[in-house]
Amino acid sequence: MPAYTFEALDAQGQTRKGVMEAETVKAARSQLRAQALVPLKVDPVVAGETGGSAGSKTGFFAPRVFNATKLAIWTRQIAGLITSGLPLERALTALTDEAEDEKQRNLIAALRAEVNAGASFARALGQHPREFSDIYVAVIGAGEQSGHLGGVLERLADDLEESQALKAKLIGAALYPAIVTVIAIGIVLFLVSYVVPQVASVFAGTKRALPFLTVAMLALSAAVRQYGWALLLAIILIAFGGRLALGNPKIREQFDAAWLNLPLVGRLSRGYNAARFASTLAMLAGAGVPILKALQAAAQTLSNQAMRADALDALVLVREGAPLASALAQKKRFPGLLSMFARLGEQTGQLPLMLQRAAAQLSTEVQRRAMALATLLEPLLIVAMGGMVMLIVLAVLLPIIQLNQWVK
Repeated sequence: MPAYTFEALDAQGQTRKGVMEAETVKAARSQLRAQALVPLKVDPVVAGETGGSAGSKTGFFAPRVFNATKLAIWTRQIAGLITSGLPLERALTALTDEAEDEKQRNLIAALRAEVNAGASFARALGQHPREFSDIYVAVIGAGEQSGHLGGVLERLADDLEESQALKAKLIGAALYPAIVTVIAIGIVLFLVSYVVPQVASVFAGTKRALPFLTVAMLALSAAVRQYGWALLLAIILIAFGGRLALGNPKIREQFDAAWLNLPLVGRLSRGYNAARFASTLAMLAGAGVPILKALQAAAQTLSNQAMRADALDALVLVREGAPLASALAQKKRFPGLLSMFARLGEQTGQLPLMLQRAAAQLSTEVQRRAMALATLLEPLLIVAMGGMVMLIVLAVLLPIIQLNQWVK
């Protein structure tokens, strides 16, 4: 049954808005009148209004209804309702009534209308690709086929929450060094472009040779004031050109492969991608998705294109009959821990459990490395900022000290 958004007046003259189901617009208006409401506006809920139409311009540029955090919360809510024995239609109805905003209410109402019309929950979700990824839809589809939708939704909510927690910890670890770096650059630019020229004007009338550090700082100051905007423009153009170049799949794969070879961030990126890959593969395999389809879907979660290419190569090997552990072991970009746990899972018949344990260990290792890197960077950045400021201060003080010596 189609869903409609409505705006109507009640007996007190107050405007009421909401979502309702009816066969036609006329039937929706009749239902409103039966509730002693005067309908002002009744519109069908369409995919474009909920952000589900990726092809429409408004849907493409509009913000998503569910961000990562809201999607995890919503998944947990519907999992709890279904696990408690509530039918899917009633669970969606309850979530429609409790929706935070109109866009979210329209989206859930559209899902409920499609389910009431006979579509499966996975198919209804698949009509809104901007809100629900292919992996999300595949997991729920497997849960519906196995008859354990509530349990699958619980595992899906766990995975989303763990992913958000890991991402938040990585961002938190990088936030302080990033702030210190920005502040340091701002302070140095201010001192070099404003303070140093003011001091230089004081000694402009003297015919004495200035110290080398002061001369170098004055040259740097002149370069910043004269070519600063040109340098900034060049940096912007280089960044823009680099982003365009990374749009080429081959260049992006080469860049990502080189990124993995960097001393510190390379291992961090490798561990993060491997943890997400293992967690997704475990979730899909545990939901009953065939291993080939699960591998292909898990490969799409890899943000590193070089590791994604390796995962797809492993998929080809598995399709040809190779064990999963053997296929992953041949791809050196994946940590050996992942292939070891996959081998144990295949030998014991508990592949999803072992993959989940591998994901947990990899995630813990990534968090430990990120915190260690942040702990190392914080004092180094402070020392570096202090060193740069000290050089600028020395460049200013040395001529004054030299002048005092001349006076004596």
